[in-house]
Amino acid sequence: MPWIVLLVVASLLCWIWYTRRKPGEPPMYPGSWPFIGHAHLFIGGPLTLTHPDDIYTLSNTCFEKDQFSYEFTKELLGDGLLFSPVSTWKRHRKLISPTFNQHILDGFLSVFNSQGRRLVSQLALEVDKGAFDHSPYVRQNFMETICLTALDDSISEEEALNYVKSFETYMNCNISRFHRLWLYPDFLYKFSSIKKKQDECVKVLNRVCDSVLQKKRAQRRQNKSFETNKDQNGPKLKVFMDLLMDLDEGVLTDREIRDEMNTIIMAGHDTSANVTVFALLLIGSYPQVQEKIYEELHEVFGGTYRDVEKQDLSKLVYLEAVLKETMRYYVMAPFVGRYIDQDVKLKNYTLKAGHNCMLILYGIHRNGIWGADVEEFRPERWLDPARLPRNPNAFVGFSLGKRNCIGKTYAMMSMKSLLSHVLRRYRLRADHTKAVIKLDVLLKPVSGHFVSIEDRLNIL
Repeated sequence: MPWIVLLVVASLLCWIWYTRRKPGEPPMYPGSWPFIGHAHLFIGGPLTLTHPDDIYTLSNTCFEKDQFSYEFTKELLGDGLLFSPVSTWKRHRKLISPTFNQHILDGFLSVFNSQGRRLVSQLALEVDKGAFDHSPYVRQNFMETICLTALDDSISEEEALNYVKSFETYMNCNISRFHRLWLYPDFLYKFSSIKKKQDECVKVLNRVCDSVLQKKRAQRRQNKSFETNKDQNGPKLKVFMDLLMDLDEGVLTDREIRDEMNTIIMAGHDTSANVTVFALLLIGSYPQVQEKIYEELHEVFGGTYRDVEKQDLSKLVYLEAVLKETMRYYVMAPFVGRYIDQDVKLKNYTLKAGHNCMLILYGIHRNGIWGADVEEFRPERWLDPARLPRNPNAFVGFSLGKRNCIGKTYAMMSMKSLLSHVLRRYRLRADHTKAVIKLDVLLKPVSGHFVSIEDRLNIL
């Protein structure tokens, strides 16, 4: 039939056009399929290693996030910092940056400590009962922590529970869509059951956030400002929503504040929770590492179980090295996307404008610049500058470039505080070599990541 011939010829011409290579552009990675390119590789398969200098150059030249990520998250995150268009991102970043200064973050230590003690109490149920999945405990704890520091107690226990469940379901829906290429187009996705479930989650999340925002607006109208509000412990803690509302009225709309709150809650709990889950797995797998951590904790806290104070955090040098090495060994966000809105000259090639580009951060942390032991877990490398790569762009645990993670200090404080409570009380055992890992946008354990714990009070 003539129309079949025309269809084949048209498809062939489209394929030739798609695969054409302009002068100076990098060669196409092997394994490309017609029309979808390398999209199928995200359903398991090889990743391309990339040089840190090239990633740094691109990340500081093209600030626009890839269209793929924005389309997948716009219903919930809208114009939040993570995926917002450059014009919005620049404005919001400048406004929000002061809310992450050290003085404000120090005020969250009371929350970090109470959550650390809460996790210690919850884990007591698992003492001497063999291997168990610690990830649900850790994830729930970090979600509670970010809600307390972003929204405070203006959110009820029932609202918080609904928020947590809806957030997890929303992210799982995104992951389900990510693994189904036929659901990428919106006109197909909107008819799917996944989309219906996701829409329900968005309604719950926005309703909770709007409810908290309205309560705080009402308090301000009644002149019950948080500066004069006192409780039995002194001034009421100012959380991120308060700080955003402290900006001059009209600078951020209620919708923009809601988008930023949802972004902070998503980015602030998921990555930190994953790092902590993997850190506990690795610590339990390396007894000598665990013993060094415990010795440092004993030295800083004098064998007591007191709360963490701000001056303690800078003394937890080895614990921080363990966290950094965890982020290097298990890259939580193995890739980030950027839209190339201008030609970019790299070391050996020129990337032409008009394409989406994936920056493979996993490749940087597995690059040979880390030395012959790049495939090994060695926290000690962070204690000796001579053992670290000379390239300042080699560590991308919090991404890199100007559009990096705004909450990296918050994340380190919360993780160090939580682990200092848990590891003073419990001894862990695990075997990370049995762990099976999957890529759900972030790296997450599937099986083999269980730990067992002993109470040090019983051991002594």
